[in-house]
Amino acid sequence: MTQPDDRFQLQATINQKGARPHANIEPMGDNIERDKQAPLRIEDFEYELPVELIAQQPLPVRHQSRLLHLDRGSGAIEHLQFESIVELLEPGDVLVVNNTKVIPARLTAKRKSGGQIKLLLLQSDPNNAGLWEALVTPIKRLKPGEILTVPLGPASTANISPEINASAGESATTPDTEEYRIRVVDLVTGPDGFKRLLVDLGTRQDVFSLLTRIGSAPLPPYIRRAGQISSQERICEMERYQTVYAIAPGAVAAPTAGLHFSKDILAKLEKKGVILEQITLHVGAGTFKPIEESVDSHTIERENFSISTKTADTINKAIKDGRRIIAVGTTSLRALESAAKGRHLESVENSWTNLYVKPGHDFKIVDGLVTNFHLSRSSLLVLVAAYAGRDAIMRAYREAVEQRYRFYSYGDATLII
Repeated sequence: MTQPDDRFQLQATINQKGARPHANIEPMGDNIERDKQAPLRIEDFEYELPVELIAQQPLPVRHQSRLLHLDRGSGAIEHLQFESIVELLEPGDVLVVNNTKVIPARLTAKRKSGGQIKLLLLQSDPNNAGLWEALVTPIKRLKPGEILTVPLGPASTANISPEINASAGESATTPDTEEYRIRVVDLVTGPDGFKRLLVDLGTRQDVFSLLTRIGSAPLPPYIRRAGQISSQERICEMERYQTVYAIAPGAVAAPTAGLHFSKDILAKLEKKGVILEQITLHVGAGTFKPIEESVDSHTIERENFSISTKTADTINKAIKDGRRIIAVGTTSLRALESAAKGRHLESVENSWTNLYVKPGHDFKIVDGLVTNFHLSRSSLLVLVAAYAGRDAIMRAYREAVEQRYRFYSYGDATLII
């Protein structure tokens, strides 16, 4: 059986008073009744992608990416540059972004035997900031109580607390050898049925000092990096695998639709009268779990999210006024739809969602979606197919391949509106 980290590595009514003009537009390009009633087959969400179209590096300038504009009403496609989004959005539109900040969640540690262990931190215990769940390779023969060590560079212990880790019963740092100790607490089974490691990383101060100093960007596995990277390269990668408005640490994958927005584009949108609002959804690795069997029975892991009262009030007023709500990324869409009570958005704080959007979903809040090109057979592709219509989105993907768009996290964008 493939280990879990290996798996992740492979991987409206028009202008009536008080009604939004675009809210009830149905996606074109396929039979809507079929979308809502027929059994969903995973084969319906597959497409061929030449490997050279998987973007390995971000573009030098964020908004220099291309933009495929898919009209949700007519199914028409336009091939544009991302900066054209300024012309496509209208004054009064509310653009909702996810302000989560990616943490440098990949660590390489050693066992006492000298064997190398790779960890991808997933989430901390709500009651203990130092206790983390992690995907680990290899996980065989690891036992509770075992100590893993992470080498620290010269003088890199300066910002790491010498406090005693109460649960580990010993200092988290070893000044003589300049190593940081991680204690294996337990082996647990994740929602996907695979084993995960529960590790004690020390105090909250220690955790974030450690990750900032030696953690690496949790890049998806289809982005290849050869060998060891320098400290400067590691810092640069973390900066580019981050939105310019990221402020809330907690994600272990980037909300990649937001990577296209430069400060220049945001300033132009603001000048035009587009309203920028923020939500927080800490993206977890489970979001990208491939659909292996049934589209209908697939589940995704829960993720923590918050929507402020200010954001909810702004969106609700826009809905009442008939203005459009544009979600930047599938994470923003899922947060908004999770907090919807009819056509009203509720504010939430530190809540959880495992909303899986598939064809037949009744979209209550979102009128438009900015998103990247997603993996074949993924819940994210199913989501955009639910929003745009399966036939329309698959036709758009085939055309994007023909037009040599760049795909996935560092790739180009689509605007469905």
